[in-house]
Amino acid sequence: MTDTSLRSVSVERTSTGHFTAVNARGGTLAFGTEGTEFTPVELLLAAIGGCSMADVDVATARHSEPDRFTVTVKGHKVSDEQGNRMTDLEVTFSVAFPEGEGGDRARAILPRAVKSSHDRLCTVSRTVESGTAVRTVVEDV
Repeated sequence: MTDTSLRSVSVERTSTGHFTAVNARGGTLAFGTEGTEFTPVELLLAAIGGCSMADVDVATARHSEPDRFTVTVKGHKVSDEQGNRMTDLEVTFSVAFPEGEGGDRARAILPRAVKSSHDRLCTVSRTVESGTAVRTVVEDV
C-alpha cells in the first residue's frame, strides 16, 4: 500500500461522553453518547449514506442539479451472542430532478449510479459488507 492510500482521524475525549474527531486536513467533528450530538453508530450510518450519496451526486449532477436529494440510512442495533452490531442496514434514495432533457438523463442513470455505488464505489459500505477486520492497539503510557 502506498502512503496516498492511508486515511486517518484522531479522536479526543473532550468531557464525559463527548468527543472530537480531527482529520489530517484539520477538520473537526464533535460527537458523543448523550444529548443531541451524533452517536458513533449514527456517524456510521451517516458515513454510509454520505459516501453513496457523493458517488451518485457526481454521476447525476453532470446532467442536472436535483430539486431534492435525500438519503436515509437505517438499521437495527442488536446485542446478541455475537456482541453489539447493526443489522438490516438499508440505504434509501429520494431524488427528484427538474423536467427537461438534463433531468430526464439524470433520472435515467440514477438507478445505475446507485447500483454502481453499492457494488463497487462506496468505500464505506464496501468496507462494512466485506467484513474488514479491525485491529486494536494499546500504546504503552
